[in-house]
Amino acid sequence: MNYREEYRRKLVTADEAVRAVKSGDWVEYGAFAGQVVELDRALAKRKDELFDVKIRGTSRIGTPEVVKADPENAHFTYNSTHLGAFERVLSDQGLCWHLPVLYHEQPRYYREHIDTNVLFLAVPPMDEWGYFNFGPQVSHAMALCETADTIILEVNPNMPKCYGGFQEAVHISKVSKITEANWLLPELPPIVPSETDQKIAELIMERLEDGDCLQLGIGGMPNAVGAMIAKSDLKDLGIHTEMFVDSFVDMIDAGRVTGARKNIDKYKVVCTFALGGRTTYDFINDNPQVAFYPVDYTNDPFVIAKNDKVVAINNCVEVDILGQVCSESAGTRQISGTGGQVDFTYGAYRSKGGRAFICMSSAYTKKGALVSRIKSVLTPGAVVTAPRTMVHFLVTEYGVVDLKGRTFWERAEAIISIAHPDFRDELIREAEQLGVWRRSNKR
Repeated sequence: MNYREEYRRKLVTADEAVRAVKSGDWVEYGAFAGQVVELDRALAKRKDELFDVKIRGTSRIGTPEVVKADPENAHFTYNSTHLGAFERVLSDQGLCWHLPVLYHEQPRYYREHIDTNVLFLAVPPMDEWGYFNFGPQVSHAMALCETADTIILEVNPNMPKCYGGFQEAVHISKVSKITEANWLLPELPPIVPSETDQKIAELIMERLEDGDCLQLGIGGMPNAVGAMIAKSDLKDLGIHTEMFVDSFVDMIDAGRVTGARKNIDKYKVVCTFALGGRTTYDFINDNPQVAFYPVDYTNDPFVIAKNDKVVAINNCVEVDILGQVCSESAGTRQISGTGGQVDFTYGAYRSKGGRAFICMSSAYTKKGALVSRIKSVLTPGAVVTAPRTMVHFLVTEYGVVDLKGRTFWERAEAIISIAHPDFRDELIREAEQLGVWRRSNKR
């Protein structure tokens, strides 16, 4: 096959490409930094011709044009498997619907449970062998390509080419149409760690060792940990994570990361997607040190556990005094998704010498009043992301507690000990009312 000739034969404008979408179709937009732009604009222009078109994306940065064009949801319905900041706002307005996923299972959802009529996917330019790399969104992209009726690619020269372990590219023979674009990848603004983030990061740093294999979530606290690691004397760290973020670049450039003590993917930095600033995108581009795998590999708890000393560091919204963790909703309001927190909390604990940290500030301010993140019972409607049986270390700026092997009354005592001091007496009274506080408990 002459791949260049095949490319020219399949090349069309975005307006021509979106003619493949019919009323009633399910359309995929890709994920994270790799979601389409020109195809989204072209589809929005077809609003009056189409009805009941359902669109799926993941943590899109910016509002999709189909949503702007149809704020009444009469023609397009936008859905997301993990609400990013923009999607959270849309969800509050009734313009984005959440699809709950256990992240390491997501490829199987597409292969067994979800119909996809048309896949829109943003990719780097084709290589000499006719392959289009998935860029920084390997995640569940191959499962989409295997199951979609029609594959339409949006080729963008600004998209980084990301080396993979497997399932990181699709061949032109599988592609129906190609369109070209030239937009810059969306960048996450830098998140400056707060004083509380710094305190929590310091507590975690005390528990890190040479040869640890790290997973970091997103936010000020993980950024603080990354900055501290870069300035530390830790040696031979490994990285096996779902999301590659800016703080990893600092750690690698500082020589903290070698991957030499990993049991699998030795010397490689392993992830399934990247989302950050220009520093991240430049670093991962054509860099053989970084290996992008599908999420059913990176986030499989049994794969995670093959490395020793895995350290998972993630945030949460609130926790109750028995250790149930909510990381994705504020009461009934969905603000995020399960993501990989369950995957890595379980996988890290299964790892020999592994540690899983779930972190939060002890309290926050709402309308001028201080509100505890530690509750006697979770806020009504709150989603339990990590069950109490799964949680290992819980961290606030007031300390670190190990919940493994703890009875109800031991859990209550431990968790209340790291609550904000203003709420401890009240939490003890509520624990007594719930019957999870012994007279011998510390006060």
